[in-house]
Amino acid sequence: MVATTFAADTPLAVTELVAKNGISGNWVWWNMLLGGMFTAVFYAQLWRRSGVVTDAEFITLRYAGKQANWLKKFKAIYLGIGMNAVILAWVNLALMAILEVFFDLQGIQLYGFTALAMLVVAAYSAFSGLMGVALTDAFQFFIALVGCIVLAVLVVNSDKIGGVGGLKNALPEHSLAILPSISESSESKGLSMGFASFIAIAGMVWWSSWYPGAEPGGGGYIAQRMFSTKNEKHSFMATFFFQFAHYGIRPWPWIIVALCSVVLYPDLGIDDKKLGFVMAMKEFLPSGMRGLLLVAFLGAYMSTVSTHLNWGASYVINDVWNHQKKSSNKIVRMGRWVTFGIMVLALGVTTQVKSISGVWEFIMECGAGLGLLLMCRWFWFRINAWAEITATITPFIVYGLLKFVFVHDYPILGESLSSNPTSFFITVGVTTCCWVLVSMLTKPDPQSHLQSFKNKIYPNGFEQFKNTLPYLFSAWIGGIVTVYSFLFMIGKIIFQEWAASGWFLASLLIGVFVFYKSANKGGLIDLTE
Repeated sequence: MVATTFAADTPLAVTELVAKNGISGNWVWWNMLLGGMFTAVFYAQLWRRSGVVTDAEFITLRYAGKQANWLKKFKAIYLGIGMNAVILAWVNLALMAILEVFFDLQGIQLYGFTALAMLVVAAYSAFSGLMGVALTDAFQFFIALVGCIVLAVLVVNSDKIGGVGGLKNALPEHSLAILPSISESSESKGLSMGFASFIAIAGMVWWSSWYPGAEPGGGGYIAQRMFSTKNEKHSFMATFFFQFAHYGIRPWPWIIVALCSVVLYPDLGIDDKKLGFVMAMKEFLPSGMRGLLLVAFLGAYMSTVSTHLNWGASYVINDVWNHQKKSSNKIVRMGRWVTFGIMVLALGVTTQVKSISGVWEFIMECGAGLGLLLMCRWFWFRINAWAEITATITPFIVYGLLKFVFVHDYPILGESLSSNPTSFFITVGVTTCCWVLVSMLTKPDPQSHLQSFKNKIYPNGFEQFKNTLPYLFSAWIGGIVTVYSFLFMIGKIIFQEWAASGWFLASLLIGVFVFYKSANKGGLIDLTE
């Protein structure tokens, strides 16, 4: 999970966010810890217990009727092929940026080397399967993490920056703030996220919007990893560790280099801010270390691409193609062909993608309102397949109307999520109202089907599960406090703000205590084992 979410594009996208909105711009993805921790505490064990192969297969486990089968196939194609190609395209865009800066490649050469790299990944993904992907991911992750730490140390201590003190003197104070100021906006000061955008992102995105790797309630390749763990407790602990590593351990090397790039390369255009990270790599790393970090980024690229190719193929084979009557050899062979097919499609989409963080925000808005249904469908049994169909399609319709029709009369609707969240608020509200209304107006699934679902997911009874909810909510809050405290404590230590780091250390210890006590009482872990 951790390796897959560390792609070659991630540090570059963080550089874009920091260059535009300062450190507080990272709340575009930091907010997702709330949903990720919710998934770890409430859903990780349930996903493992479901016994499905993909989260699309879960649809026919939860819903009944022909509409459920249609929705399963639609989601498998939509996620496994369509959305997967878009995600792989922005990952390819990051690799192309690295190759462009390092080797001055242009045009067909740049595209050709990217295609070659993707072909190598597709080959070992197709022949090794999920186990091979997991093993290579683990190895590639540690190379990439160490490389980014080394880069941050060398760049910030270079003569052009002059250490942490020099970096702080070269940047406006508000750009280093973890939280945006209520009285400031990105338009008026620059390098700071507007407070309205912060409220929208930190308060709404994590539960309302679908985003790959941070799906509310879990899904996609994160769910695939949950299915593959040894047991339910391993599923919970693996998902919790993912939240801690993704949000607590990795961000600061990227952020430090991003802040340095703002100082070093102030003339980069708004669409080229991401190149600052790669330019710092080329300028400040000695030859051997430069090669090592280039390998680290290739490793990050490969770990993400391999997961997405394997994940996309699993949707097509398991949920679209009628594989039940096929031999295992035919299933494997078809899976390999699908893997290479997704690779070719992704290369085509790559030519249309321009901004990494822009695609991030596009996906968040086109999934706005769906997230709440994905969380509630496990517990609110009035929800049916028609409601999920509505919640999946409505955001695209609303997004299109707001961005291409009504934007002519209301230009504010054309702004990005990080600068003005008006269109996001509208999409969430309309989508939520639509799927709730459909749930109430259409027939619920048959009681026999719902009872079969409850027996599988809640073997000790749904009522007993509800009795653990207070402990699970407490564990969720404790986990959030733990990870955010660790993240902010490391940041304050880096910037040598010792008093603030001490306060975050205290909140970290409180968070750990609350999390472990609550997780034990909620049945997530057993401290006596």
